[in-house]
Amino acid sequence: MSEPPTALGIDVGGTYLRIAEIDINGHILSRHAERVTKGREAFSARLVELVLARRSPDVRAVGVGIPGRVDAVAGLVLSAGYLELAMLPLAATLSAAIGLPVAIENDCTMALVAECAVGAARGRGNVVMFSIGTGIGGAIAQNGEPLRGRATAGQLGHIMVQPGGRACNCGRRGCVETTSSGTSLGHLMREAGLRPDTDIGRLLTAADAGDAASAAVLSAWARPMRDAATSMAAAFDPDLVLFGGGLGRAMVRALGRLPQEQTWYTYDIAAADLDDDAGVIGAGLRALRSVGGRPLTAPGAA
Repeated sequence: MSEPPTALGIDVGGTYLRIAEIDINGHILSRHAERVTKGREAFSARLVELVLARRSPDVRAVGVGIPGRVDAVAGLVLSAGYLELAMLPLAATLSAAIGLPVAIENDCTMALVAECAVGAARGRGNVVMFSIGTGIGGAIAQNGEPLRGRATAGQLGHIMVQPGGRACNCGRRGCVETTSSGTSLGHLMREAGLRPDTDIGRLLTAADAGDAASAAVLSAWARPMRDAATSMAAAFDPDLVLFGGGLGRAMVRALGRLPQEQTWYTYDIAAADLDDDAGVIGAGLRALRSVGGRPLTAPGAA
């Protein structure tokens, strides 16, 4: 009897790239991380090297999560920030070089695939996810499947919450990425005159101990995010709004400190479970789906 198929999941970040072999249950069988190789040709060549070096006989497909805007159906990177991969036909290029099917998605979509399958959103078919780090990523699952619209739905960091506010990289002002990301948290702490070495843990501890300045910073950081999450609840009526990324757990704590909002729209919130492993697990499971593996999620499953 042949062994069950596995896949290689690749999570590309702004600084680091992670690759792992994933089985059909979302377990990591092996892993590797390194700094991202910059430049279109060098990046593509390094991905090929990594896959060829780390594929086992059971690997049947490869999944790649890319930051930015991705056309998953066409296998095309539309933009990936300063990685300079715009209009790169990554799926076809990598597949031709390694001889395996390749699935690509936005990195937050891959993380949501993992959280729905084996993480904090398991058993939830309709989920909105914000990924909070240097910027803010987003993804939406409806009935257990990623929602893409024409191609790139899920750019939730660009929900406007402060018209006329701070300029955003997308060309508008007052997007939630400008108010509630890690970068914006740093701005808020500096504007409040907090010590330069203050991190999110110290900020939360000080606020819990009654420090008014720390509490005010957390409120200013979390309120716009609540506005964005409530807008998503109004639009999609999700089972769950999930917060991932390096600051996801801190955002859930900060949201819990806000006074209760009077609104028609109620929704559950939770912190993501899988931390830095979400991207590679989701990419692997997404790739297995492309070759007949188990569904991305199992709505209603235990």
